[in-house]
Amino acid sequence: MLNISMRGCPARVHRALLAAAGLLALTGCASFSPDGGFDAVEGMTRARIGQAPTYVRTAAQADAARARVAALLRQPLTADAAVQVALLNNPELQADYAALGLAEADLVRAGRLANPSLKWGRLGGEGSVEVERAVVFDLLGLLTLPLAREVEQRRFEQVQMQAATQTLSVAAQARATYFEAVAARELAQAHEQLVEVVSTSEELAGRAGKVGNLAPLPRMREQAQLAEARLALVRARHREASAREQLVRALGLAGAQLAFELPARLPQLPALPDSPTAQADSEQAAMDGRLDLLRARRAAEETARSLGLARSTRVVNVLHLGLHDKRESGAHSSRGWEVEFVLPLFDFGQVRMQQAQALYMQAVNRAAAAAVRARSEVREAWSARRTAHEVAREHRDVLVPLRKRMSEEMLLRYNAMLVSPFELLADAREQQGAVIGSIEALRDFWLAETALQATLSVPAPSAAARSSDRSPAGRAAAAPAHAAGH
Repeated sequence: MLNISMRGCPARVHRALLAAAGLLALTGCASFSPDGGFDAVEGMTRARIGQAPTYVRTAAQADAARARVAALLRQPLTADAAVQVALLNNPELQADYAALGLAEADLVRAGRLANPSLKWGRLGGEGSVEVERAVVFDLLGLLTLPLAREVEQRRFEQVQMQAATQTLSVAAQARATYFEAVAARELAQAHEQLVEVVSTSEELAGRAGKVGNLAPLPRMREQAQLAEARLALVRARHREASAREQLVRALGLAGAQLAFELPARLPQLPALPDSPTAQADSEQAAMDGRLDLLRARRAAEETARSLGLARSTRVVNVLHLGLHDKRESGAHSSRGWEVEFVLPLFDFGQVRMQQAQALYMQAVNRAAAAAVRARSEVREAWSARRTAHEVAREHRDVLVPLRKRMSEEMLLRYNAMLVSPFELLADAREQQGAVIGSIEALRDFWLAETALQATLSVPAPSAAARSSDRSPAGRAAAAPAHAAGH
């Protein structure tokens, strides 16, 4: 480091120092906003899902949130109510909002000049004492203050978008776990009915076997089907409990709140828009509203601005301006000013310039990759929603009504003594299996619909997360039901 000092006391230097002091006083105006930057998060969330989150920061807000949650939980929970409860009550989401305060603190700090440093020295000897005092300000920080504040403002906006992304993800998770919990409850009830049918058939087989009217092999088949149906019911009940607990975690419920009630049935299958441009419109909506795309574009802009900042400071690394007051005992005091900077004898700034340019190209390519990924995710989610709708509609309009008509015909044949009671009960098992399949298909549609709507605003979850409810354990829970039903 090479230090260069210049001392003097011309009037224009004093005027410059007064101007710098005035500008320094203005920097003290940077302060915290009343809402802590949460209004932007609330606006982005409301524009995408029609509901707004609440940042609970005071005791009054906490009491109001608890009262609202209690009111929502007194009625059978709906999907929209579940989302509202999560936005009010999810503790992890409230913890994420704390990042806004940290980012705003950095923003306020960027709008204020660093504290000046005070230097004081005293030397004495041979009857004389020399006292030197100095106040040093970061002049370079003062000159680059507007640009530094603008950079921090951009970063603060990034944090706001991240908070909105977390909010939308929590809302989507609450809606998905709600449909899972309602479907799991409905499936458990369907498995209970299946066990009743199979139990009746097995009991009838046992009676017929005792009097010699049924061979051992058919009776053992009935016993095996009853065992499989009971195992499927055990798994279905666990799945119901697990899905409910997942919903509890998504909503942040505890204590007396756990007594909430779910509806007995999933919502009916809605009609889908038949517009040929509906998918293209969804892709465009994602391009306009996806928060990860907005963040990627803002990141590229921020990096570009940071590149400009690097260019303006790549040579003068440190620049300080200070006032000096030097006194000696028995002599007049002397005052002046001093400028100190580091000369770029070994590093002319090329390293930082190269890093800034590389970071900018990295940000640009990441933004492009995010756009490609977003459109692909929308197309995939659209296909999944359309497929799930077709499957659920086929169950609703064809399979379940057909099984019902077959059961009615089988009952007529039984009344005419054309079929045995075992055939009648076997048909009842198949009909109940069709009902279970219909519930699963309707559940899959609502999950696909939730995923599509979420994909228009936030990145889709990983493939592993999307298929968590289709794990081997989950498939094993459902497989015995179909085996028993057929």
